Amino acid sequence: MSNYRREWVPGGTYFFTVTLANRRSRLLVDAISLLRKVYVEAGNRLPFQTVAICVLPDHLHAIWTLPEGDSDFAQRWALIKSGFSRALPAAVNISASKSRKREKGIWQRRFWEHRIRDDEDLARHVDYIHCNPIKHGLVTQVSDWPYSSFHRYVARGVLPVGWAGRAEFGESFGE
Repeated sequence: MSNYRREWVPGGTYFFTVTLANRRSRLLVDAISLLRKVYVEAGNRLPFQTVAICVLPDHLHAIWTLPEGDSDFAQRWALIKSGFSRALPAAVNISASKSRKREKGIWQRRFWEHRIRDDEDLARHVDYIHCNPIKHGLVTQVSDWPYSSFHRYVARGVLPVGWAGRAEFGESFGE
């Protein structure tokens, strides 16, 4: 197995991208109740704070802050991915390698992580997460996507409900 360089900072804040094996799938939004359930269960077992999250049909982005003295984000994602997978039938045409490892072929094996370095980096990644449904052409207003922490930000008065429509998104992200 490859030895990926990861930055393990106890109590750190991280941005993640976690992706389904089938990039044409809508499984994450079709099974959103299951995903929410296993996400909460993983957080109860191994606590973390969700700073921001957006679930799209075939991938999700999240920013987590881990507890002081704890840097094991990989185990948390393993709990979420395995809990979600166990409740679903195996993917069609699973590879021999995945079959030998008792994987169902639902998730890509790995995930992307980036340690958040400062407040500016955090703000940029939170904006990226909330604007992602626009980037993928799923909605024209961030507020129209139901599977996002954006709504929590609005409820707390951090962002206005009309924040980041298509015009602002294009300007701020170089489109």
